[in-house]
Amino acid sequence: MIKVAQLLREEGLDASSANLIDAVRLAESLAGLRDRSFPGLSELNEATQTVLCFGSDLPMGLIHDKLIVGECLGSVPDETEMVPLQRDLQRLQKRLRMPQEVTEKLYELDLRKENDLARSQLLHRLNLLAIPWGILSQKTGQGTFKEKWRVRWQPEFAVKLIEAGIWGNTILDAATASSRNLAEKIPELPGLTRLLDLVLLADLPDAVGYIMNRLQAEAALTRDVTYLMAALPPLANVLRYGNIRKIDSNIVRHVVDGLVARICIGLPGCCYSLDDDAASNMYQLCHQVNSAISLLQNEYYKTAWQKVLTQLVNMPIIHGLLSGYSCRLLLDGNIWDTEEASRRMGLALSLTNEPTQSAAWVEGFLKGSGLLLLHDGKLWQVLDSWVTQLNEDTFTTLLPLLRRTFSTFSLGERHQIGVQVRRGDTAQAGDMAEIDLECNASDRHRHPPNLVLPILAQLLGLVQVGRNNPSVVSRGGGE
Repeated sequence: MIKVAQLLREEGLDASSANLIDAVRLAESLAGLRDRSFPGLSELNEATQTVLCFGSDLPMGLIHDKLIVGECLGSVPDETEMVPLQRDLQRLQKRLRMPQEVTEKLYELDLRKENDLARSQLLHRLNLLAIPWGILSQKTGQGTFKEKWRVRWQPEFAVKLIEAGIWGNTILDAATASSRNLAEKIPELPGLTRLLDLVLLADLPDAVGYIMNRLQAEAALTRDVTYLMAALPPLANVLRYGNIRKIDSNIVRHVVDGLVARICIGLPGCCYSLDDDAASNMYQLCHQVNSAISLLQNEYYKTAWQKVLTQLVNMPIIHGLLSGYSCRLLLDGNIWDTEEASRRMGLALSLTNEPTQSAAWVEGFLKGSGLLLLHDGKLWQVLDSWVTQLNEDTFTTLLPLLRRTFSTFSLGERHQIGVQVRRGDTAQAGDMAEIDLECNASDRHRHPPNLVLPILAQLLGLVQVGRNNPSVVSRGGGE
């Protein structure tokens, strides 16, 4: 109990001598009620929580971690007999200067340095052996050569090391054998690509060759194009950034060649007659494939992908979300100019089409960026004309879809669109470069409602009248 009081005082918590005496007496009373000669751990914990912690569980967690469990890690002499895998790990820990510590320690590794690269490979190999000594933090935008690891040794890792000894006598051999065993059990292509990514990070060349053979076999047998699309981004990262980890990325290039070819051949057939959920999933996969192809910077891949996008746009039965997204990619890739994009938008937003499909087309075309509307007057006019022609019931039905689309725009884009709506239908492309002092910071403080009204006017299909008159006129012209 004295140690408990000392710990609470070190942490800045109240632990007076009177409370300590009361806690001891309460523990003794509890022991007497339970026919025990001396208070045990349960009596001491209950008395401590009641008197010293005032019934709170938080200080008890601190007491459990610091006193009951403790932070001291024992050790044995070097000459003590141990399993070969554990001895190899100790050798690597000494060479890489990574001691076993119970407290969490943050390692920021620069993969351009040989010692940091070896540390990263060791932590990845242990993760493949189900020994998560280090947990990789999310990327922080500092570049592909930076990794942040949260490292903390757990006592049960010693038992897991003994269990992992069936795979080999060294960390390298055990991680290689374990990875090959995992590859045999994974039946799907995306899982194999994720495993390949981990094996490459761990620098296991023998396992890489085996997994590549499994990848080729599964890719040849896989008929589901969605599996091929999900498998491409991890391999693209290997091809693009493999040289940072001194990885021979040529061993996966021919697999990527086959994946891209089969995706381009099979994608149009997978996009017929999709419902909203299936179209949303396909949109995500297409976005990932487009990002992967852009990352690879390969003209052959880019040309083949753009041909597929052209096929998707020209398909008679295709979900509006995919058609609009394909049109946007062709416009961004300079395959189509704004004239053609405006014509396609006019066709997609024709009143003869299903309104929900037209709204989905707008979402696919504009999702994530509203700058195109701000700088192209023709697209703006086509969209504005379509919105104003909708009847009240249809507009009410489509409003959540349109709002979802505009919610993906940045705050600055939504504000500029609202200002353009307030300026009226005569706003042309490039006008936003001439926005006057009504957009500056002082105006935001003087007229906070004016920030909301333009956006509401855009989403609700209304036109705002006057800078100093916040009233809103409906689409039909009535106030």
